[in-house]
Amino acid sequence: MSKTYWILEQVEDAKFPYRLSIVDEGKTLLCLRVQERWPGTKGQIFCLSEEGREWPQPIAEIERVPIVSLRRYGKRLAVVLDRSRNKRCDLLFLKKPYKSREGEYEQIFWRTQQALRERRPRVKLTLRGAESLRILIDAGERYPWRFPGCEVERAGLPVGDYALLGNDGLRAVVERKTFDNLLAEFGRMPTFHQVLGELESYPHSALVIEAAYADFLKGDKLRYYSPSFAAKAIGELHAMHPNLCIIFAGNRKLANEWTLRFFAAIKSHEEDIPQPKVAEAVAEYKSRPSQPRRWRGGVYYEVRKAIEDMPRQFTISKLRGACSDVPDVTLRRALNDLKKEGKIRCQGKGRKSYWEKI
Repeated sequence: MSKTYWILEQVEDAKFPYRLSIVDEGKTLLCLRVQERWPGTKGQIFCLSEEGREWPQPIAEIERVPIVSLRRYGKRLAVVLDRSRNKRCDLLFLKKPYKSREGEYEQIFWRTQQALRERRPRVKLTLRGAESLRILIDAGERYPWRFPGCEVERAGLPVGDYALLGNDGLRAVVERKTFDNLLAEFGRMPTFHQVLGELESYPHSALVIEAAYADFLKGDKLRYYSPSFAAKAIGELHAMHPNLCIIFAGNRKLANEWTLRFFAAIKSHEEDIPQPKVAEAVAEYKSRPSQPRRWRGGVYYEVRKAIEDMPRQFTISKLRGACSDVPDVTLRRALNDLKKEGKIRCQGKGRKSYWEKI
């Protein structure tokens, strides 16, 4: 199970009575002072970074919740918590110039999923695109796509047909396939898997097909294969290459356009310099080797399933043994919710108490 936690603590401070921390394997990745336990109906609340200031120390821990996902999207740090309610939020980091002197100051806003849904910003996309793209076209590519306004070069690419060149090498690689090209690859799938596996080794990669998915389900166009076989082959490509974008663009023109926008978005994202603490937090979170999640679909729901697998009568100690890496607050919430639903009831009091299925 993930060892990254969202920790909220109470502090004796009138303006910022709570301390919010993101902790990974005992190391604090981010620490903020906040005004509420959760933004709630306000939608967003103002926060202050703990760094560079002296603050009162926490007096009590309010909650500790495992983190499912920690990702950066532009100036936002998006967080998904492993619980059923109040699970999605983000922290927006902004830099504002001083009005009366030179320099900038930081503004941090904690926003909920509901606030993001209701707010209608003037700029709706996180990335605004980028100019001056350096695109490499494989030397062996016949009748290549066109990229107007970009710096285009011919080169012998190690894999793929088109690549986005950055300051430190190839940042994105695209393999182009026509309808007939992909049909031919179905006849040499082991080799094709090797090519796609090499594509996945780059930071961003895509297989862009100049045809619609529906074309591969039309028997009169397939010649050597049945629609069922083609569908299975495409499903295999998705299953065996989960880190590869597989795009059915529809035709040559749309495939060319998709690739141009793909490259522009990647360059824009990499040029958007994040707040240093956010960049460090995301880097630390990603650097830890990923472990298979024992409780898939969320801890809360897996606890409910574990309760269903319990004997007709069971104690909370027995449930703790079955869910040894789950916080106690999650166990009790699942028990109380099932009790409200009329599926279980608590019998006895104190140490002799136990739960019984109805």
